Amino acid sequence: MAKPQEQLKSAYALQQEVQKRAFSQMEWVGLGLVVAVTMLLIFQPSVLGDAFTAMLNRVKPIVVDVFLMGTVGVAIILSVMTGRMLERLGFTDALMRIFVPITERIHVNPSVVIPGIYNILGDINAAGRIGGPILRRAGATKDEQKIAIATMVQSQQSFSCFMLGLLCLSVAGIKAFPVVFFAIFAPLVVVPFILSRTIYRDTKSVSLRDLPSFTPSTPFFTTLFNGAKEGAELLFLLVIPAAAVIFGIIGLLDYAGVWKLIESTLSAGLSWIGVEPKTGITAIMASPTLAMGQLKEMAATIDPRMVVGAFVLAASGLPLSDVFGQIPAIWSANSDLTPKEALSAALVGMAMRIVAVALISFGLTPLLV
Repeated sequence: MAKPQEQLKSAYALQQEVQKRAFSQMEWVGLGLVVAVTMLLIFQPSVLGDAFTAMLNRVKPIVVDVFLMGTVGVAIILSVMTGRMLERLGFTDALMRIFVPITERIHVNPSVVIPGIYNILGDINAAGRIGGPILRRAGATKDEQKIAIATMVQSQQSFSCFMLGLLCLSVAGIKAFPVVFFAIFAPLVVVPFILSRTIYRDTKSVSLRDLPSFTPSTPFFTTLFNGAKEGAELLFLLVIPAAAVIFGIIGLLDYAGVWKLIESTLSAGLSWIGVEPKTGITAIMASPTLAMGQLKEMAATIDPRMVVGAFVLAASGLPLSDVFGQIPAIWSANSDLTPKEALSAALVGMAMRIVAVALISFGLTPLLV
């Protein structure tokens, strides 16, 4: 048992150690924030409230009007339910039989195309929730899971966006099938082929006999109910928090006066790659479906290349709140990837999509008008 004198020395040594502890980098940042907030409270107290209000004004229309009161939130729940029902009806196993011969030739696990297919049919959030566990069960490597994300963001996340886009192409007098083929279906094979030979090389072909069955044996009604429940969990626990983070940051940038410069830079870049700027910004920042609704009103009067470019851009993993928020959150919870790895794969896929936009709008459009 320690003597009182030894206990006193030990306490003194501990006190000295605490006193000698140097400031960490984040402590210096925190100290700077304390000083800045104190100065604002003294000289300009309205700044903090106005900044918070700017964030709130950006987040509220998205979270409340779009996800809670609008159709998008319900669509996410229904998409997950529909995806689980398709899985129960053998849809995933049928896709495997179709794509195994193709992916064996390019030496990639066939499950990499599953999220992209589900994204075409439903919603990007549902695609991650359904596709991530499928990739795990299929034995996909981390590189193959990254390829799956990069492939997934090549296709539109809303069937309504797809239908409105077809209407825009029709109004502009553009043949739709070649655009749809090169913009949506070809990337399911082209993107895994390119990435497996460049960035993500840890891939392997898998024969059908080595893959598990992906058709669950749960009763149909139980599958429907659990799918709807899973969709609600996805909406409230992942999608809405991610959207609040991204649009809160945008609101803060807008209050700081930086956002207008970002918007003008985006407009110039979109025009350069062959995308109508107004609808392109809407697709990037808010909703590709809304962007196609705007494009429908002007498709007959603008350059056909801009129409095609806007359609190809909208038929992707946008808006940015999905790329920077929902994809990292959902895939890190449902695959072997970290949020950073999922985000980097999504950015690789979006970079490839931008290249595809320019190639299709300038290279293919002249042949279709």
